[in-house]
Amino acid sequence: MVNVAYVYPWDVVGDPAAAERIAALGVTTVALAASYHSTRAATPFHPAHRVLDVPHAAFYLPVRPEAWGRLTPATPTWTTPDAYLLAQSALRAAGLRVHAWTVLTHNAQLGTAFPHLVVRNAFGDPYPYALCLSAPDVAEYCERLVREVLVAGRPDGLILEGCGPMGFAHQGVHEKTSGAGYDPDLMSLCFCASCAPRYPTDTRTRVRNAIDTDTSAEVRPSLDTDTRPHAAALDTQAHAGTALHTPTALDTQAHAGTALHTPTDTRTHARTADGTPTEPPPHDAPKSLVEAALGPLADEVRAVRVELSASLRHHLITAAREIAPYIPITLHANPDPWATGPFAALPTGDPGADVLVGNCWGDPATDAARLSRLAELRTPGQRVGAYVLALPPRPAHPETLAELLTAYAKAGASEFHLYHAGLASPQRLTAMAQALELTRL
Repeated sequence: MVNVAYVYPWDVVGDPAAAERIAALGVTTVALAASYHSTRAATPFHPAHRVLDVPHAAFYLPVRPEAWGRLTPATPTWTTPDAYLLAQSALRAAGLRVHAWTVLTHNAQLGTAFPHLVVRNAFGDPYPYALCLSAPDVAEYCERLVREVLVAGRPDGLILEGCGPMGFAHQGVHEKTSGAGYDPDLMSLCFCASCAPRYPTDTRTRVRNAIDTDTSAEVRPSLDTDTRPHAAALDTQAHAGTALHTPTALDTQAHAGTALHTPTDTRTHARTADGTPTEPPPHDAPKSLVEAALGPLADEVRAVRVELSASLRHHLITAAREIAPYIPITLHANPDPWATGPFAALPTGDPGADVLVGNCWGDPATDAARLSRLAELRTPGQRVGAYVLALPPRPAHPETLAELLTAYAKAGASEFHLYHAGLASPQRLTAMAQALELTRL
């Protein structure tokens, strides 16, 4: 089993004890943020502060103007411009491998500066935090970002987050939309100038009508048995959209993207944690509100969305292999074809990656089923990782966490990606270490 701890550069820079403390968890690898969005982060161990405000997205390696095109990431002012390199050096000195945790399309700083390059819903409302990958400038920026991470950072591995469209729920400000009853999937379909022409005629009209229709009528009854978390509440605010903000049921799903649709009938169905296949839905039943709303257009719209993410993935993996042919590449992935957010849609897998990591911030049985589906999609030699929440609302109990880890391993995970070694309290950090030890017994 490979154990990976997620960390921000500021967790290590300025704290001489950080690297050894992280190594003592029992992990072999650290996912160190090289590019990350705005947040407010707890720093319970740092000698200089207890909370760090990160007002905008930034690149944690020196920004070389010649390496960038139209879109250039910002330099942090709350830590040193070379914070990634300093942290990486300290972590390696403690015997740890360092993988560059690279957030791609979640960037409100660039989205605000270039509003024509962001996701827009069917009503034309912009999502400034969400760069739209269908725009050539955005795809070029993502490729340059990956190349610069590898050239300037020289990490031991590459982790790609947000390698697809961001959605309605994954943002970083206080969420005040849950009372409107909006379906996150419908509100996540992008109709920017690059995306809209790719869809069939009348797609926008169908989506707008569905959003404005009383969800208790017509479409909704067919979904009354839907147990997806977003059927009751919006996504979990960005896997810690404001990282100090305690993850809740709302937070947990935003990190999952829209992760929990029933697989379509043409694919192998997910299994529960004990390996029992889930029952396929009736062939005449809508699979989700977005598919019900789109009706006969659903297949074509889904194909457009999936292809956009697949194209970006292909270009980024190709670029990475040109620079570092043997570097391990991890994708934050979701088998749901309508997924948005940090875990991009990957309904048919991707042989170019070494590890497919699924979100495990929600209902454990649902999370395990998602991991099982990723395990079905993996190619020979490819691994599945579980992105494990060790923060609230999970209890700080090592036995409880160990039970979750065991269930995820049974579902197909051979890597545990622990979120988050910098945000966790001393009690929670101890629970992480003890839980990992219990799973080795």
